[in-house]
Amino acid sequence: MKIALFGNVHQAEKNRYVSAVLRRLEQLGVEIVVEEKFADFISSHFHLQLVTFGTGQYVPRDADLAISVGGDGTFLGTAAQIGSTGIPILGINTGHLGMLADISPEDIDQALELLLLGQYTVEQRRLIQVSKNGDPLRTYPFALNEVAVLKHDVSSLIEIRTMVGDELLAKYLADGLIVCTPTGSTGYSLSVGGPVIEPRSNTFCISAVAPHSLTVRPVILCDDVEIRLCVKSRSHNFLISVDGRSDSYPDGTEITLRRAPYTVGVVKIMHRLFFDTLREKMMWGADRRGR
Repeated sequence: MKIALFGNVHQAEKNRYVSAVLRRLEQLGVEIVVEEKFADFISSHFHLQLVTFGTGQYVPRDADLAISVGGDGTFLGTAAQIGSTGIPILGINTGHLGMLADISPEDIDQALELLLLGQYTVEQRRLIQVSKNGDPLRTYPFALNEVAVLKHDVSSLIEIRTMVGDELLAKYLADGLIVCTPTGSTGYSLSVGGPVIEPRSNTFCISAVAPHSLTVRPVILCDDVEIRLCVKSRSHNFLISVDGRSDSYPDGTEITLRRAPYTVGVVKIMHRLFFDTLREKMMWGADRRGR
C-alpha cells in the first residue's frame, strides 16, 4: 500500500503523534510519500529522509490512500490537494473538535492496523463548485464544507440577492451568508444556528450570518439546483470564503454555486460512523450502543 501523508505544520507541540503515525506505518511496511511542507516540518524534528510531492500539487495518482494528521482544517486542505483523484482520506485528529478527522491519537496504532487489513468503509462526500461571473475563482473553487459570502471587517451589513434556479429566494441583509454541504453542517453553519445534516443527504443548506431580520431561518435545498448570489455593499467589496480560503471581490460580482462534478472519499474506521462521531464530539450523552 502507498499512502500520501499530510499534516499541520503549526502543531510542533503534537509532533509525538506524527512520530507515532510514521513509526506504525513503517512497522506495517507501508510506502509513504509526504506533502512537501509537512515533510520539512517532520525532517526538522526527526531528521528523516522522506519521499515528497509538491505543496499545492495533486497527490501522486498511484497513492492508495491519504492520511491527514491535524484537525478538520488540515483535512479540508488535504481534500483540496487530493482534488478529483478519487484517493480517500483518513483523518487523525490532533486538533480540537474533529468531525472529519475523527481518529483520536490514542487509537492511532489500532486504526492503522485495521486500515491495512482493509477493515474500513469509505463515505463519498459531495462538494460545492464556485464560480464568479461565469469564470473560475482565483482560489481553488471547490468546497467540502461551505462557501461563505461575508462583509469586510468593519463595513455595514451587506445585501445578498439569492436566486435558486430562476426563482428569488430572498434579499438577505446580514453580515454574510453561508451555503454548506451536509459535511459542512457541523462547521461554520452550525455556529450560526444551522441544522445538523446527515452526510448522505443530497442537500445544500443556506444560513444567514447575523441577519437584520429575526424571522430569517436556514433553508435546506436539494443539491441539484444552481444558487446565484449577487452582493451589494457600502464598502463596494466583500469576501468569499471557500472552506476558509478567502479572497476579496468587488460589489456586484455574481457568485454561482452548484454541485461539484466529483466527490471526496472520507475513510471511516473503528465503527466511527456519523452518529457515533456526533454523539461523542457534541457530547450528547450516549455511547456507541445508544445507552
